[in-house]
Amino acid sequence: MALLSPSRRLRRTVFSQGVEAAGVKAYTVYNHMLLPTIFRSVEEDYHHLKSEVQVWDVSVERQIELKGPDAARLMQMLTPRDLREMSEGQCYYVPIVDETGGMLNDPVAVKINDEHWWVSIADSDLLFWIKGIANGWRLDVLVDEPDVSPLAVQGPKSEDLMADVFGDEVRSIRFFKFKRLEFNGQPFIVARSGYSKQGGFEIYVEGDKNAMPLWNALFEAGKKHNVHAGCPNLIERIEGGLLSYGNDMTDDNTPHECGLGKFCDTNDALGCVGRDALLRVAKEGPTQLIRAIDISGPEVGICDRWWPIMVNGKKVGRVSSAAYSPDFGTNVAVGMVRMTHWDDDTSVQVVTNDGPRDALVKEKFWI
Repeated sequence: MALLSPSRRLRRTVFSQGVEAAGVKAYTVYNHMLLPTIFRSVEEDYHHLKSEVQVWDVSVERQIELKGPDAARLMQMLTPRDLREMSEGQCYYVPIVDETGGMLNDPVAVKINDEHWWVSIADSDLLFWIKGIANGWRLDVLVDEPDVSPLAVQGPKSEDLMADVFGDEVRSIRFFKFKRLEFNGQPFIVARSGYSKQGGFEIYVEGDKNAMPLWNALFEAGKKHNVHAGCPNLIERIEGGLLSYGNDMTDDNTPHECGLGKFCDTNDALGCVGRDALLRVAKEGPTQLIRAIDISGPEVGICDRWWPIMVNGKKVGRVSSAAYSPDFGTNVAVGMVRMTHWDDDTSVQVVTNDGPRDALVKEKFWI
């Protein structure tokens, strides 16, 4: 393939020096930045992630900062998830929807305090939508992108590595909670979260002063834990049913279609922009749902387009992500399937790049 040409519009990160030294082999473009996708190979990275510990440069998870008296009100206008019981120091996974109830993003909201929030976004230009809502409603809030670069530590040995660098207090952080912990004289927000099912942490690195010192400290302390540089892994995230915005869901899909209905509260008092549309969806129910798809046959290739799901010559859905799983010995996939065929173990055909394959629709993902 042709090489990517980095520029101000396609930015390196504060950890790029370390990523390159670790032997990155491939990138994708995510929020106008470079996101590593392969170090050794997708399969080798997969096995290592599930047994050891990795350090991921996920600076591409850009933060949108809401700061001011109306910050909490604005945050609630963006999502149908009820945030009223959310306390300082918590992180919430939140669907962000437009006026039609369509998904605009599925970020993690970080509540620093009532008047200060970070929205850790997936790949979309959500900043402009939030600025538009804030200005259209004349809210007293500053909306901007702060100089914050998340660094993830993921895998079964992640807690031990983090304790070596930040101290044993890191062990007391509960899932989707955060604490401010110090490294090299600088406090960092450290959350127990991350884009894998193997457990781990995300460190919100403010500025660049201690970015590479922290990277280097994690790798030095991680020698005894067999630490590797890593990245979100295609196989592992499909096995765990972790959705990718822009791949598995777009603004044409509602949270209910994406299996996120449990995060939707249609209470009018919340003031969510897409409330009325989601109320209709909640009453009528979705006509299609995200499902796991088990595709038979030899290893499938790259799913670089939506693969049609067919039954008797009729399209009943599409596969958006797929990979061969060594641990489960099958091709695992994510698909959007119509209600007529979304029941567990329904037989379908998936039209891959190599032709039709027999497949089964599954209600549950593999891990």
